[in-house]
Amino acid sequence: MGPKGAETSPWALTILQARESLDSGRLSSRELTASVLDRIDAVEPAIGAFVTVTADRALEQAERADRRIAAGTAGPLTGIPVQLKDNLCTRGIRTTCSSKMLERFVPSYDAAVTEKLRDGGAVLVGKGNLDEFAMGSSTENSALHPTRNPHDTDRVPGGSSGGPAAAVSSGQALFSLGSDTGGSIRQPASLCGVVGLKPTYGLVSRYGLVAFASSLDQIGPFTKSVADAALVLSEIAGPDPRDATSIDRTVPDYLSSLTGDLRGLRIGVPREYFIEGIEPGVQAAVTKAIEVLKDLGAQVSEMSLPHTIYALAVYYIIAPSEASSNLARYDGVKYGYSADAGTMEESLELTRREGFGPEVKRRIMLGTYALSSGYYDAYYLKAQKVRTIIRSEFAAAFKQFDLLATPTSPSVAFRLGEKTSDPVQMYLSDIFTMPANIAGIPAISVPAGLVDGLPAGLQLMAPHLGEETMLRAAHAYELAAGHRMAPEIGQYCG
Repeated sequence: MGPKGAETSPWALTILQARESLDSGRLSSRELTASVLDRIDAVEPAIGAFVTVTADRALEQAERADRRIAAGTAGPLTGIPVQLKDNLCTRGIRTTCSSKMLERFVPSYDAAVTEKLRDGGAVLVGKGNLDEFAMGSSTENSALHPTRNPHDTDRVPGGSSGGPAAAVSSGQALFSLGSDTGGSIRQPASLCGVVGLKPTYGLVSRYGLVAFASSLDQIGPFTKSVADAALVLSEIAGPDPRDATSIDRTVPDYLSSLTGDLRGLRIGVPREYFIEGIEPGVQAAVTKAIEVLKDLGAQVSEMSLPHTIYALAVYYIIAPSEASSNLARYDGVKYGYSADAGTMEESLELTRREGFGPEVKRRIMLGTYALSSGYYDAYYLKAQKVRTIIRSEFAAAFKQFDLLATPTSPSVAFRLGEKTSDPVQMYLSDIFTMPANIAGIPAISVPAGLVDGLPAGLQLMAPHLGEETMLRAAHAYELAAGHRMAPEIGQYCG
């Protein structure tokens, strides 16, 4: 049981529960949205999950959604309150990337996923906080304010999508969309005790996502349940001619794949993901989760992915290199923050010095160095060759296994400020999530219980476009394990 009265609070509903209540007339979208906005007023001061709250606009959208529902033209997400990570463009609403550089930037267009949600009648309640330009693992790199973990507000929510994870965890949105470049959906989902899904690269259009590392970035949902994640993925996936990397494929009904049947499913457990440095409680929780999969009929075997140990090094060459190129556009001339100095060169230098935070500057310098004359072959080219080896290794593994099961994060949520002075320790927070981005494959994090009162996550990885099998296994595990998040801050039930 959850806390007293929680079952009757509209903000506590899953998407599917809310959909049933909306369609039956027991609840209006305006009532649901007002409940979520009241929840934001109540808990946001303690959490800091939002950059911008769009209360008036949300209530107007809710009224339009109610008219669609009454007319019988509602879609699966019509009337459902959503938050978007603040690196997804929203026409007429500022999109800051939690950076001083874009603090007052208001896009004139919507991201592809924003369009899909708007056309589907979803209700936008606001924009979620993140590490600046999505570069970080704790949301402490936001130039605006840190976000706190709903389970313990002295701890981080993870990153870079810490705002979206914390918002869903604390009931400030029924779902949120984030971006995942090296684990930025799955790691905060693990630390906040929610479901986080990174789709196959190219399955969801990146049009309108402010770029960090273009060959790694992918958009995906945070939800309270696996079924909700399946529903949202069906609504945001699909080809888009504005994204050259978009996959031209008919989108399946992912909800229909949630049969609960895992008999005969082959699941590999790579030994490289159970290494020195993983917290014992996390390892025990994930080991127990894998036993649940076995009890459900899956065939579980230990296996090896020897080259994945190089994923961290590969990532921190390729991602900063692409970031240094993508962030070259912020020069104080076209848009964004502009510093006033004597000459154009001085203005450009001062703009970037004042507009970017320390972590962004660090990654720009790393990337510029890796791409510079005399070092390109030694670093960037070699990293791309190792990336190809890692991708081939995953492809070979998926000829033997349907899925791979690992921890999502080597630790539970750490304390605010604990790792800010040691970038390498911070980078290691994503050591188990980066390989999926390097390989371009889908992965999901689902709650695997509590370790000393803090959530841990089970990660499932699937082959290219293997979302249906991955969601089926995650859903079956979720039902069997019973780690259902209760809607009050810091509480679980099950």
